[in-house]
Amino acid sequence: MHILDELAKRDLIQQTTDDEGLRKHLDKNVVTLYCGFDPTADSLHIGHLLPVLMLKRFQQAGHRPIALIGGGTGMIGDPSGRSTERVLNSAEIVKGFSESIKEQLAGLLNFDQGENSAVARNNHEWLSTMTIIDFLRDIGKHFSINYMLAKDSVESRLENGISFTEFSYMMLQSIDFLNLYEKENCTLQIGGSDQWGGNITAGMELIRRKQFEKEEDEAEVFGLTVPLITKSDGTKFGKTAGGAIWLDPEKTTPYEFYQFWINTDDRDVLKFIKYFTFISFEEIEALESELKEAPEKRIPHKRLAEEMTKLVHGEEALQQAKKITEALFSGDLASLNAAEIEQGFKDVPSVAIDNKEIGLVDLLVEAGISSSKRQAREDITNGAIYINGVRNQEVTHQLTETDRIEDKFTIIRHGKKKHFLIRF
Repeated sequence: MHILDELAKRDLIQQTTDDEGLRKHLDKNVVTLYCGFDPTADSLHIGHLLPVLMLKRFQQAGHRPIALIGGGTGMIGDPSGRSTERVLNSAEIVKGFSESIKEQLAGLLNFDQGENSAVARNNHEWLSTMTIIDFLRDIGKHFSINYMLAKDSVESRLENGISFTEFSYMMLQSIDFLNLYEKENCTLQIGGSDQWGGNITAGMELIRRKQFEKEEDEAEVFGLTVPLITKSDGTKFGKTAGGAIWLDPEKTTPYEFYQFWINTDDRDVLKFIKYFTFISFEEIEALESELKEAPEKRIPHKRLAEEMTKLVHGEEALQQAKKITEALFSGDLASLNAAEIEQGFKDVPSVAIDNKEIGLVDLLVEAGISSSKRQAREDITNGAIYINGVRNQEVTHQLTETDRIEDKFTIIRHGKKKHFLIRF
């Protein structure tokens, strides 16, 4: 199947500048394409996954992807999709963010695949050496104020105000396409739909104007965007009560990452499978049937969670996430090791206890699980207290080494759902 046909079947194409021209261009060339990622944090989040995986899809189709890290544009800030000015980070912070993101991209794209190996570039390389005179004479003269004011990324900000710094962002981003076209023969830029008017088409226009200036034939360059990801329940994709879902396992654990996908709404799960996974269309049809026939089994949700966790964090992290999930479901918490406890109980109330030989009643009071010793005794005798998933009704019980997982943790459950992590 042609790469464009597959993308269309997965509903991954929002806009293209010239569908037929791009199709012919892809048929006769190993096309170099790029997508930009500004380093606004020390990690990518799942909102970045769709364009990264688009690069991966093109690479699997035999083309050459460039992951462009915006070490230069990240010093300025993209006004697209924002109502207020960005807070500018220092050069040192942006540099650190850029290195972290480069490492993450290397884990998602194949940087060792011969002719179409993915490469990473950083626009700080060419933007930081450009003088203001060069910028105004060589780039600025190709952009009319009227043209720039008409772009959505600028027009939407005029009421609240936009600085010249962010106003100039589309020109800087256009330089990226020009530079990659001239030095890497890059002829296709992809991005989110919010990048269309202010950035992608502006870059194509700059290339064409430069070609005209040099009296060269008009360049064959193209743009393609992916759709904005929406959720059926109206909430923002990639956000939870705990914040963004990051690709860095230190910021979002593999277990949390797995849980995010497995909790996908029934109305969204098949769409997300098409968007984010490389599962065949035949299997997607089978998963659709499973969803209709036995929605309570959540088979497509589990498949989505498995594919995404393995893709981002690897097989070992996936198996660990599944093990934690199963242990929490069955109540067999003693089967978990300390690292798995850290993941699975990251967000539950946590209390540090110095005394390892503490009585259960005293522990419940000290940890704030029960309001008093009298209440603690009632909770225990009523069967409301579980130690590492096992009910304990002994008021005189003393916690010992056998109650501690790797001598570090004890999980106390109060009632059906309230968990507390005791750290020794």
